[in-house]
Amino acid sequence: MTARIVPILPETIAIAAEILSEGGLVAMPTETVYGLAADAANPAAVARIYEAKGRPRFNPLIAHVSSWAMAERQAEFSGLARALGEAFWPGPLTMVLPSATGSRVSDLARAGLDTVALRWPRHSAAQALIEAFGGPLVAPSANRSGHVSPTTAEHVAADLGDRIDLILDGGPCSVGLESTIIGFENGEAVLLRPGGLETSSISAKIGRAVHARSQTDAINAPGQLKSHYAPRARLRLGVTEPAEGEGYICFGPGQRGGLNLSPKGDLAEAAANLFSMLRALDQSHTTIAAGPVPDEGLGEAINDRLRRAAVRDPD
Repeated sequence: MTARIVPILPETIAIAAEILSEGGLVAMPTETVYGLAADAANPAAVARIYEAKGRPRFNPLIAHVSSWAMAERQAEFSGLARALGEAFWPGPLTMVLPSATGSRVSDLARAGLDTVALRWPRHSAAQALIEAFGGPLVAPSANRSGHVSPTTAEHVAADLGDRIDLILDGGPCSVGLESTIIGFENGEAVLLRPGGLETSSISAKIGRAVHARSQTDAINAPGQLKSHYAPRARLRLGVTEPAEGEGYICFGPGQRGGLNLSPKGDLAEAAANLFSMLRALDQSHTTIAAGPVPDEGLGEAINDRLRRAAVRDPD
């Protein structure tokens, strides 16, 4: 049976919270992308997420909270981590932190690590659902693992409608890219995954550069698989003149043909449109050509997603 798509109302939030308390799966809107929510403390529910998504078991999940009090029960915060949380939470920032004694985030959700990936989303519906449920919710993107991430309720239904219990419809996601993930090493911030919060904003807040993650490091945060966010169509990058019959996704003024992420050259608009446009082209083409996007600001995250989408097979 296909999951119902329901509007955000007090009664639907209550229904969703009840489903979660019984070990079910609910797709919820966030400002980044739609997340597939489950009780972070329930290993059976977490296993259902992995099963529904076809997600590799070594790829940890992000736990979502709705207050500082809830966050502090799940993780240990350094001074730097607290400063970043106070600056950018609620919002599209995930921090990988030492798991606190008594944390409700299950070992399966943490992929056996002694750290937990934690985020306080800005979207009012996500906050309301976490509050109604009364504890942290793990919520990876609500799509099949490796597919293009969902930014509308309809995207969720197309990918997972027959595998989950309910879809809360909060309209299109305003950011449209997954959260930026920051870890900490030797007292410094380390970029584990670029995303909806610009790295430059983090650097400006802490007064120094955010360190880059070594490509040889083990996977310690979501979204680090080499092949990820991939459409079924083959994707070519850096294309200025698409071949006949190719789908084309481009950026900026003066571009003709295909789908333009932002005709006015706005990277925030481009980020919000990226996954929807990839999905649209994927439905009608076997090859997609992607034009250049500036590798600055949110362009860093957009190019990261495009590079991963162009890799056909995970390591």
